[in-house]
Amino acid sequence: MNLFSRKEQVTVQDEVLLTQYRISGDLSIVGELYKRYSHLVFGVCMKYLKNEALAEDLSMQVFEKLITDLKNHEVNNFRPWLHMVTRNECLMHLRRDKKMRVVELEPGRTEDDDADVVEFASEEHLDDVHLKEEQLVMLEAGIRELNEDQRTCIELFFLHKRSYQEIADLTGYDLNKVKSYIQNGKRNLRIYMEKRNAG
Repeated sequence: MNLFSRKEQVTVQDEVLLTQYRISGDLSIVGELYKRYSHLVFGVCMKYLKNEALAEDLSMQVFEKLITDLKNHEVNNFRPWLHMVTRNECLMHLRRDKKMRVVELEPGRTEDDDADVVEFASEEHLDDVHLKEEQLVMLEAGIRELNEDQRTCIELFFLHKRSYQEIADLTGYDLNKVKSYIQNGKRNLRIYMEKRNAG
């Protein structure tokens, strides 16, 4: 009974702090939340990024994000909300990292050679590039329309090349659930894309 009371008290204290912060904008309140939950944020970051330095950097980014977000959003249950925000930041980082990776130059080629090829491609195949960009934008919009379970599994599987087992380990979902979420997510994405292309 005492344990329940302590948990309840912590929740109330978080809510009081959040209300005070929305009213006052006092950054020391975010500092107090950082003291309470920095270990949680770092743990989630490590789970997704598997890199201590990167996890530390992203943890700080999450709390910097809170300075603005907590003024604009009324958060009723801070801990699970913070977990969700941290996970989303990790997934966005992984997505950006994948997009920023560059293909290594072929042996015997120079950067200038590749620059010429890129320039030529941009002139000759501009329509194709625009079409692909439109499809990618549409696909990302479709992923956002999926429910949370499907979206998480689809992003990890296709964007971050994680295996079914890795996704199960990362998310805590049952392995069969992961396969089901990916299968249903793919079907829903296909339907979404067909509707948009038809339109």
